[in-house]
Amino acid sequence: MAVRAIRGATQLDVDEREHLFARTRELVAEVLAQNEVETDALISVVFTCTPDLTSDFPAAAAREMGLGDVPLLCAVEIAVPHALPRVVRLLAHADLDVPRGAVRHVYLHGATALRRDLAQ
Repeated sequence: MAVRAIRGATQLDVDEREHLFARTRELVAEVLAQNEVETDALISVVFTCTPDLTSDFPAAAAREMGLGDVPLLCAVEIAVPHALPRVVRLLAHADLDVPRGAVRHVYLHGATALRRDLAQ
């Protein structure tokens, strides 16, 4: 086993709480599924939002999914001009029994433009 970092991102259509929660749940579920990660293997998850997302915390959506005992943190991305708007990113740390190169990073919806080389 080794600690591995898993990246992911999704883009929202609008800054509304229910939409933020739906897209965050989708992203977390896909990251876990693509990497065959059980929640007990999660060490922590850091979420960031672009400055235009203020309706709620992505970590609250993750808690609703049953990740309440996983350390979760939210932060704001730096406001880079012309950056992709309405993006939630995550960086999850987990105990995985795979080489670093086998980790599957997940980019959904418009966020696929961020890392076309890694997008599913």
